[in-house]
Amino acid sequence: MEHMNQNNLIDSRTLNLYEKQEKIYTRRMDGFFQRIQLFTGWPFLFAFFITPWLTIDNRQAVLFDLVETKFYIYWITFWPQDFILLSWSLIFAAFLLFFITNLIGRVWCGYTCPQTIWTAIFTWAEQLAEGNRNQRIKLDKSNLTLNKILKKTTKHSMWICFALFTSITFVSYFYGLYEMSYDAWNLNLSSPVVFWLVFFTLATYFNAGWMREQLCKYICPYARFQSSMFDEDTLIVSYDECRGEIRGPRKKNLKPKDLGDCVDCSVCVQVCPVGIDIRDGLQYECTNCARCIDACNSVMNKMDYKKGLISYTTLSQLKGKSFTWKRPKLVGYGLAVITMLISISVLLISRPLVHLDILRDRNLLYQEVSGGYIQNSYKLNILNMSEHDNYFTLKITGLKKISIVPESEIFIQAGTAKNVAINVITDPDQLNNLITKILISATSTDNKLVAEAESRFIGPSSIQEI
Repeated sequence: MEHMNQNNLIDSRTLNLYEKQEKIYTRRMDGFFQRIQLFTGWPFLFAFFITPWLTIDNRQAVLFDLVETKFYIYWITFWPQDFILLSWSLIFAAFLLFFITNLIGRVWCGYTCPQTIWTAIFTWAEQLAEGNRNQRIKLDKSNLTLNKILKKTTKHSMWICFALFTSITFVSYFYGLYEMSYDAWNLNLSSPVVFWLVFFTLATYFNAGWMREQLCKYICPYARFQSSMFDEDTLIVSYDECRGEIRGPRKKNLKPKDLGDCVDCSVCVQVCPVGIDIRDGLQYECTNCARCIDACNSVMNKMDYKKGLISYTTLSQLKGKSFTWKRPKLVGYGLAVITMLISISVLLISRPLVHLDILRDRNLLYQEVSGGYIQNSYKLNILNMSEHDNYFTLKITGLKKISIVPESEIFIQAGTAKNVAINVITDPDQLNNLITKILISATSTDNKLVAEAESRFIGPSSIQEI
């Protein structure tokens, strides 16, 4: 696509690779698209901070317990054996992002990305402490005074407080909010917990406070490869060059014939969080936050011009073509999303709630016991992943006339594992081979939970293989 060639994906200015980046002073702008963030970013923020306070069955509703290797997500408990679900979930999330990007552009970056949300909060704190855009520029250029020190201290104090609050909340997903609060009150926090609290506090402080758009432009890989997902019907923020050019200032209600609708006020640049000029064409730095749309529409209202000089549109619409859903990329990503979703649902519904691991005693191949019988020893690890306590009965197939010691039922509490040592005894006359494959199963008393695992029974070398 000619509109998305390399010349349009870079800024029109010539930048030195090692040139110091200029600080971006964003201008506050209210509008329709900014209010949408109240229904996208803020619910995410609210859920992030509130979720650790929720409890289910006397435990934290969402807790990634790395010590006990159990992940609690509301009413479902995930174990290391469910790692395949995590893999499929990540693949599903990737294809869902590709599908959404191909359909409506980088709305994730503009409305729901944590970096975008946290940067917006830090920018709000900066505006609260230092004033509007012009006041912040003037303050940074002024000499060091008591007023400047006070404003800067207030801003950074708010940044650090919110970064610490973010860090405590994030770590609580792995440590437990109530446990961490109790340990902190008693000055009993372990060194690893203190390290991660400090680490994530500093990471939030620098990422949202200092790096901001630099993280999106130079570190996040999504900005670099997102253009490969675009096509001519992808929704993007674009400037209508045919309508806007030639740019130039003018008085209200007075439009010279040789000028377009763009009054060259640069408000669209001033509100951009990544500091680009959308009038230069599609650029990889653009996060589709639509602040330039709200800014331009406000200027068009003042000039009594039609809105939409900068708008959400597609390359096809800019060329006068109609929008179509029949696109190879969109259909392909959509089918992949549906396939992943079905696969995850099947795995989640059919995942076993009991797991059995068998370790044969390798120190002794076999033992001869009284009566001329042959004995093999095994160590079983039975994991009860259900939400209920259960009794399990062991059964072995593959051998005839066997006995298991001990024969009693095995009681395992919900969400726990139990190691069991058993001896399997059989008549050597029943062995046709030196090594016999056997299948050991553990079945709950209600027959709802069953786990099976293969092992081998080894007999004397005198046995002739048939």
